[in-house]
Order: sequence, then structure tokens, then C-alpha cells
Amino acid sequence: MVSREILALMMTIEELEAFFTEGWNRHDVDFLMTFMSDDCVFESTAGAEACGTRYAGRERVREAFGGVFTRFADARFRDARHFVAGDRGVSEWVFTGTTADGQKVEANGCDIFTFRDGRIAVKSSYFKNRTA
Repeated sequence: MVSREILALMMTIEELEAFFTEGWNRHDVDFLMTFMSDDCVFESTAGAEACGTRYAGRERVREAFGGVFTRFADARFRDARHFVAGDRGVSEWVFTGTTADGQKVEANGCDIFTFRDGRIAVKSSYFKNRTA
């Protein structure tokens, strides 16, 4: 049997669902950041590094999350499915949004998470590269 103290330190599927539906789909960066650890890292879907662009620390991650909503004012994550196993997790989803120049985007993607003390320490995002 798992103790209550240990459960409090674990991320749950329900929390990942809230992260997407209440955070990402409401465009609520403050709410999103309540799930992130103090030394969090976000590895975006694109960038010059092998991991995309790596944002380290709460302020950089906050700015990166806000940048998604700047680039895609109607960003939505739908059909999300989540899986948690100890300190690791995966969320699969369909992203939809429209760029500032009117280009519609729809693609499957996923996040691979590392959890620490009941928070997201690393969020590494992957996105299908869909051609027009």
C-alpha cells in the first residue's frame, strides 16, 4: 500500500488532464505554472538544439508558454490521453491553432514528462511535422 505522503508527491493522470484542459485550453499561464517545479525545464517542439529550444527556470518557461498563445491566439489541445508511471509520464494530444498570418495548424503531438515532488520538472514536447 502507498502512503498518503508518497501519493502527495506523485503526479496523477487527473492533474495532467487539468494541466491541459484548464491551463492550456484556457490560455492560463499562471495556472500552468502551478504544475511546474521551481527548477523546471521546457523543451519546445522546434529550435536550433537537438531538443528543440530549451527553456530552463520558471521565468523562461513562463515566457515560452505565453509565447505559444502569442503565436497561436486560438491554441487548443484536444483528444488528450495521459499515462503516468512513477516519475515519468506521457500526454498525447491533437494541437490546433491559427498563426498570425492565418495559417491553420492541426497536428498530433505528445509531451514526455519527468516529475519531481509532485510537479513537472521537465516537459519535452514533440509534434508531427505536417506538410501543407
